[in-house]
Amino acid sequence: MSAQDKYARYQRQIQLKEFGKGAQDKLLNAKVLVIGAGGLGCPALQYLAAAGIGRIGIVDFDRVELSNLHRQILYTIDDIGLFKAEIAAKKLRLLNPEISIDAYQYAINTNNALELISNYDLVIDGSDNFPTRYLVNDACVILNKPMVYGAVVRFEGQVGVFNLETKDTKQKANYRDLFPLPPDSGSIPSCNEAGVLGVIPGIIGTMQATEAIKIITRIGNPLSNKIVSYNALNNSFYDFEIRPAMLTKVEFPKNKPEFLAFDYALHCDPSAGRHQISVLDFNALRSREPLNIIDVREYGEIPGVHEFEHVKIPFSIFKEEMKRLTPERTFIVFCTSGKRSAQAVQILKNTFATCTAYSLEGGIENWKKNSDL
Repeated sequence: MSAQDKYARYQRQIQLKEFGKGAQDKLLNAKVLVIGAGGLGCPALQYLAAAGIGRIGIVDFDRVELSNLHRQILYTIDDIGLFKAEIAAKKLRLLNPEISIDAYQYAINTNNALELISNYDLVIDGSDNFPTRYLVNDACVILNKPMVYGAVVRFEGQVGVFNLETKDTKQKANYRDLFPLPPDSGSIPSCNEAGVLGVIPGIIGTMQATEAIKIITRIGNPLSNKIVSYNALNNSFYDFEIRPAMLTKVEFPKNKPEFLAFDYALHCDPSAGRHQISVLDFNALRSREPLNIIDVREYGEIPGVHEFEHVKIPFSIFKEEMKRLTPERTFIVFCTSGKRSAQAVQILKNTFATCTAYSLEGGIENWKKNSDL
């Protein structure tokens, strides 16, 4: 490929006097890891690929659901039931075949996070839960990698940059300086619970991509140690600074051995695991007594389940439809991986105070792999 052809795709940004070929070369040589290919990850990934980031990593274990499509516009109805990382990588390669795309079709955890992140220059966190946010943050701190933070709910979103020292900041704040300790379980609703206007992740995810480009090319002033918050209802922006705090009273991993031994689910929710049931115990229990077995996946999700009787109540309508259930029998709730079912169990516990309810550990995929049936 000639030098002219190499730059033709990016001509409109190269012609910016603050940018030029030097900045484009930095993008082409850069490596960015995006955690989550959902509401935030989709727009961030599209604009990073279009801008010419040389290598992009996508970490996501989830599948496309119908309820994703109003905000995750990288996908179509034909992608329902397919793995997000795989589909995102395929479509980004069509968008820009001149860059490398790595798809990691599994959840990021303490066993793989340090190795994954060490291969990239910076991380965009598009996760939607506190255990993953704290895990990614701590890994970035240990590895000294900048992290671009984003969060959305209802009509609002936030974006910021952590673990990046600039000539102006001189210090590096991280996510724990914003939230030293995880909030109480259930005190901050997720998008699944509170909802989100579809365009909000698009706005925030695009801003995350912008910050990544600024950090890589060293143009402008990144949002280092700063949070920008956007409210769509009144079209308002406000920002505030984050200062590094003395976290002497907070236990968190500061090196690789501590990180590998840290339990982020327990850290963010001391009751985590209390209401889970293993594949072995589930099989034994359903052979002994009648159960309320509930599938909270959306319609069309795979794999299908024909091995035992159950009812389907998609998580998107679970709060409304669960009222017709009777709590005399033990509830066993499952989804693909165990995340939504754990939330559904908490809803059941809040509604039927004395009920017995468990989330199938690892979800139906784990059951399919490990059941003796």
